[in-house]
Amino acid sequence: MKKENNYCVIMAGGIGSRFWPMSRTVFPKQFIDILGTGQTLIQQTFERLLKLAPKENIYIVTNDLYKDLVLEQLDVTEDQVLCEPSRRNTAPCIAYANYKIGTKNPKANIIVAPADHLILKEDKFVEVMTTALNYTATNNALVTLGIKPRRPDTGYGYIQFDDSGDSELKKVKTFTEKPDLLLAKQFLDSGDFSWNSGMFIWSLSSINESFEKLLPEMDALFKEQKDAFATEQEAQAIDSIYSECKSVSIDYGIMEKAKNVFVLSADIGWSDLGTWGSIYTHLNHDENHNAIVGKNVMLYDSEDCIVSVPKNKLVVLQGLKDYIVVESNDTLLVCKKEDEQKIKQFVTDIKIEKGDKFV
Repeated sequence: MKKENNYCVIMAGGIGSRFWPMSRTVFPKQFIDILGTGQTLIQQTFERLLKLAPKENIYIVTNDLYKDLVLEQLDVTEDQVLCEPSRRNTAPCIAYANYKIGTKNPKANIIVAPADHLILKEDKFVEVMTTALNYTATNNALVTLGIKPRRPDTGYGYIQFDDSGDSELKKVKTFTEKPDLLLAKQFLDSGDFSWNSGMFIWSLSSINESFEKLLPEMDALFKEQKDAFATEQEAQAIDSIYSECKSVSIDYGIMEKAKNVFVLSADIGWSDLGTWGSIYTHLNHDENHNAIVGKNVMLYDSEDCIVSVPKNKLVVLQGLKDYIVVESNDTLLVCKKEDEQKIKQFVTDIKIEKGDKFV
């Protein structure tokens, strides 16, 4: 495997609505230092991928709104920032990157990763990604990175695999979207399921073949415009494609239907940081198991809470258990931790009743 053939695609177009009010449409969570590490989530992702591919081979697919944020936060050229005119889920985003990379290197071997995931065991991540890249460089295979499940979590998708044979790479049997608790427990007990990390590894030729077979209408739209990529006509071509393109996830459009899908499972200290509750587990806790971001927070008779407020704001809370308290952008959220999945609905309601100002 030649490292110069390795390319990375960072998907950075989401708005992170479950992290409202800190994550807003104009400044979503991937561009925020949510964990207080001194680096934003997209910066951490970029640095991690530099261990696997040359800097000039890393592309960021994002929304037009976030082009300047990407250029401010990452050491990349404008050519490496692929701007989508509208949100069409992950399949068109990946197709766009494929056609762009194809203008540079038809032998490309590609990693696709979300911008906003946490990976604590970076050496292990590099090791398993290298194993996957070596495999996809010489095999017609679509590989997804699986996470060895630690608990029966209902917030993740699951991948069932064929556990026979000695290879680390296992043939995928089925994908299951977020199951209920009973089913999640059965998955965990069976031993042949992984969490779906949403990270993928494949050669350009393999993924292009899959688009041709399984998403032919979408592929045809991109093929019609292929001569425009890496030219001054690229933005116009993408506008035209996206105006006709269906919104389809790569999981539904390709991974669940393809016959050459494999999973490589590992413990890489992963979290998709999808909710305030997932952030809670990665912050320091006080003696009452409260996680606090902010320098002037005083808690009384409170436990198991996550509190994130501006660092100079004095906040006094009493009698709370298992609550999320977040102040950001002149907005205050107080919500039970067990109801954090409702935050996405809160944002939808706010948009309808209060307009875009607060979202």
